[in-house]
Amino acid sequence: MTAETVYEQLAGFLESDPENSSLLADCAEAAMQADKAEEAAALYQRLEAIEPLAGANANAAGIAAMRSGDQETAQLFFARLLEEDGSADPAIRFNLAWSKALARDFAGAQEWLDAHSLATLPQAAMLDLQIDHELGRFDEAGEKLDDYLARFPDYAPLQAAASVLAMDIDRPDLARAAAGKAGDHPDALTTLATLDLGDRKLDEARMQYAKALESRPHNPRAEIGLGLVDLAEGRAKEAGARLDKGAEQFEDHLGSWIAAGWAYFISGDTKTARARFETALDRDDTFGEAHGSLAVVELLEGESEAARRRIEIASRLDRDAFSTALARMLLEQSQGNAEKAEQIFRIASQRSILPDGSTLMDQLVKAMGR
Repeated sequence: MTAETVYEQLAGFLESDPENSSLLADCAEAAMQADKAEEAAALYQRLEAIEPLAGANANAAGIAAMRSGDQETAQLFFARLLEEDGSADPAIRFNLAWSKALARDFAGAQEWLDAHSLATLPQAAMLDLQIDHELGRFDEAGEKLDDYLARFPDYAPLQAAASVLAMDIDRPDLARAAAGKAGDHPDALTTLATLDLGDRKLDEARMQYAKALESRPHNPRAEIGLGLVDLAEGRAKEAGARLDKGAEQFEDHLGSWIAAGWAYFISGDTKTARARFETALDRDDTFGEAHGSLAVVELLEGESEAARRRIEIASRLDRDAFSTALARMLLEQSQGNAEKAEQIFRIASQRSILPDGSTLMDQLVKAMGR
């Protein structure tokens, strides 16, 4: 009998005996087993109205509320349990921390990840890394990374989270090793796909990104990865739509908006490209890549003086940014001539002009992939 069938059967019994507390608890548990968190949360609310929930039922009610998106109710259940047992249970502390993280109260979440929780629960270690990563505390996360992996080598979700972090702190060997230990976890698949993309193994990258997206439909890293594969394969228009979707899901990931802008730029839609670059700039006017990208647009549209000023700003902010280097090269080689700059860009984007045999397009995809 499937979990769905068990739940439906118990729900039917409950219609005939709606105040039966034991049946309510069994039905709520069955709803969770059937992946029906909202129904389970509603059932636990009915049970709470009959008798105050405690122990395992209170914890289950908190988990149901958390999974259904009601973090306020979830945190009330977990906090009550912790108050009752003196805040000692690491599993309950983790549940409260997880709920706070889902509500984007990251500082509040980390307060509940005490040393005991981090030493005994691999999921707590994973959450601790993810919070540091989310907040951009790469040095702190990097210092903890090896210790957590040594302590919990068999916990696939931790390995997957570590693989994502390792990519962002420029430890590709560790990223690949951790992803390889994480099985088919979508974050691990995305890491492996990104490494394949960097190695120009486009078919393998597309397959891994698609698999990750199938496993987790809301997956901005996979959406962006597929967009970069499209871009590398010359399908700039399709890439723009993919990258837009990923950027909207990420919201505050500036590089995603830049990547989307370049896809539109390459497909010939400079108006939309400019809008995407400006979106990144509106969110952080100290982002050198956004200034550099806008400088390229301005240069190719004949706004050479505006481009010069933009390049100066971009160089001060991030001289090594891909777009800044490109804008500087186009300006120097075209001497401000928009038609010549466009010709140089089109040739450079398709021909192998760099010492390693890569094209400008290859370098663009690599830069955006980071």
